[in-house]
Amino acid sequence: MKLSATISTLLIASASAWSTPMSMKADVGSNRRDLLKKGAAFAAGIAAPIAANAYELPDLPYPFDALEPYIDAPTMKIHHDKHHATYVTNINKATEGKDEVPILDLMADALEATPVRNSGGGHYNHAFFWEELAPHDKASKTKPSADLAAMIDKSFGSFDEMKAKFEAQAAPGAVFGSGWVWLAVNQKGDALQIIGTPNQDNPLMKGVCDEIMLPVLGLDVWEHAYYLKYQNRRPEYVSNWWSVVNWDKVNSNFDYVVANHVGVSV
Repeated sequence: MKLSATISTLLIASASAWSTPMSMKADVGSNRRDLLKKGAAFAAGIAAPIAANAYELPDLPYPFDALEPYIDAPTMKIHHDKHHATYVTNINKATEGKDEVPILDLMADALEATPVRNSGGGHYNHAFFWEELAPHDKASKTKPSADLAAMIDKSFGSFDEMKAKFEAQAAPGAVFGSGWVWLAVNQKGDALQIIGTPNQDNPLMKGVCDEIMLPVLGLDVWEHAYYLKYQNRRPEYVSNWWSVVNWDKVNSNFDYVVANHVGVSV
């Protein structure tokens, strides 16, 4: 409504300029052109932030200290407010002036565009990550659903074997430097796989795996995710992280990707 009112005011002002006496025509013509230029610039100024900020930093679904003592509050605050926020800022810069699409839709071809791969992947991965976590008192009351548990057993032998393989993939020697570890469903929806990815890559990106895989659980093993509390003890961080995994959310992710054969929106 404010934009419409502003444009109406500009049009009225422009119309009044045409009705000015002949003796003032030269000045009015110049003034009218200036007014229209200013009006166009003003309208563009209103529209630009909308186009430039297509993606927003989501709020955490819990307080910064909610995952204590497994993940500390200072790490959560810096991780969310600084690192994730930077990915959001940069993906908005990379896509400015382009059609707005859900961040999920940018993942498939992300390897072909470095800004989307790094910043878009960083935004998607973190938004996905926050949602799968919960305070320990809540997380401890959740467990894999019957359907997810059955596929875990089919794919890995048992839940404990899946955890062991996941932790092995998360070890510094497996994902060297920065990256993520994922539990993902194949395109047919009949098997699970554990996947390690570098930097901000994820299994939704063509070329990361033999086929696009559909994550149901992901773990950030960048140092910024754990270093304040665990320093170089990444395996301890990984082991403790299970204590705040919300299996209700993982079950929901699993049901969705098996039924729809597409990734989870964030």
